[in-house]
Amino acid sequence: MKLLTAAPSPFGRKVMALLHETGQLETVEVQMVAASPVATPADLAATNPVGKIPALIREGGPALYDSRVICRYLDAQVGGVLYPEARIWETLTLEATADGIMDAAILMVYEGRVRPEELHYDVWIEAQWTKVERSLDALEARWMSHLAGPLDMGQIAVACALGYLDFRHVEREWRGVRPQLAAWHGVFSKRASMEATRPE
Repeated sequence: MKLLTAAPSPFGRKVMALLHETGQLETVEVQMVAASPVATPADLAATNPVGKIPALIREGGPALYDSRVICRYLDAQVGGVLYPEARIWETLTLEATADGIMDAAILMVYEGRVRPEELHYDVWIEAQWTKVERSLDALEARWMSHLAGPLDMGQIAVACALGYLDFRHVEREWRGVRPQLAAWHGVFSKRASMEATRPE
């Protein structure tokens, strides 16, 4: 199998972290691509018509894309350890919350990098950050017991989302009013899978 991804991508990081946690690094060739919302590399477009990373090329089957699809597939290869049936809906909802944080945070980056400066829309940027803050508040208020429980994909996704905020939006200082979430992330980010996939 071959994984098309990019080191700064939090969605790609989710997949890489899963590979570390499940011992599958040797089974997947990783190819870094320079993806952009306005310029899709030909090899990525041929794999994923939407032009987004990550994408997983398989032998004997169509390519898979969207990080949640790829993570479910790779986890199934080792018996479903990170999507436990006993709490599957909570795990999936937590992963979706983390993905929503990533989506909004990436759109904020795109607004600054892709749109001409004279067309930047600050109201729209702040609306994306409001989505991030609501999600962080929900994690602090409702999800700490799950985050503190046995390892699953929801936890990995949240750690990748928070890591992306530190990477691209450090000036927003998300930790200030969320001490439990900040403390959890401080511990979780020391896992070998998180250290190995930290964006530079």
